[in-house]
Amino acid sequence: MPFQSFVASVDHVRNLTHDVREISFGLLEPKEIRFKAGQFISFELESPRTGRSVIRPYSIASPPQQVDRVTIVLNRIPGGVGSTYLFSLRPGDRVTFQGPAGSFYLHDRTRDCVFVATGTGIAPIRSMLWDLFESGYSAEATLYWGLRSQRDLYYQEDFGALMRAHRNFRMQVALSRPQPAGPGVAGWDGYHGRVTELVDKTITSVRNLAVYLCGNHAMIKEITASIHKKGLCPVYREIYYDDPSPQAPDY
Repeated sequence: MPFQSFVASVDHVRNLTHDVREISFGLLEPKEIRFKAGQFISFELESPRTGRSVIRPYSIASPPQQVDRVTIVLNRIPGGVGSTYLFSLRPGDRVTFQGPAGSFYLHDRTRDCVFVATGTGIAPIRSMLWDLFESGYSAEATLYWGLRSQRDLYYQEDFGALMRAHRNFRMQVALSRPQPAGPGVAGWDGYHGRVTELVDKTITSVRNLAVYLCGNHAMIKEITASIHKKGLCPVYREIYYDDPSPQAPDY
């Protein structure tokens, strides 16, 4: 796919949690984009600290069947060049970005698939899952998603609808720091702990399996090692840009 420049307009802005935002862009020129689910677009921005141009990539969260628009999901990063700019956008604002790019995308669709995300690493996996089931996928797909607490949950209705529509899809969310039930806080009866622990306990065989990982450096390293201990299968990885450190996360 050719790497090209796009002019787009902000269609809608939606706050998914206290620090996660979804932004959709309607394409103006050219009017369509062709990409593989899992790929990203990039914004060229000026760093206020150095005055130099910096490139910030963001995975596309919308499915490739939506050719006239793209949606991204991002965290607010204090002082972050990319998130500061993108969080300032309002409906109607015009933007320029480049893309699509990236080698993280669906490969063999005949295998069972395991998807593992931490935080906003869910973005490309959301696109992959929608594309997978649009193509008539008949094997088993499982999503494991690591977050901190109930206030960090989002897209639960979307994935719930996908599970109801496709019996060969299931999802498990791991919260590393669930809040106790109280005023305005629902209790948590799902998995309590890190998503790496959940995946290690749950996956017992890698036969006919393909694994897709997107998130922080430590999660990808741990789960890759865990999977390889159980046998040989393809593992596709995307380290999410927002993670600046190889230190172990708490989710």
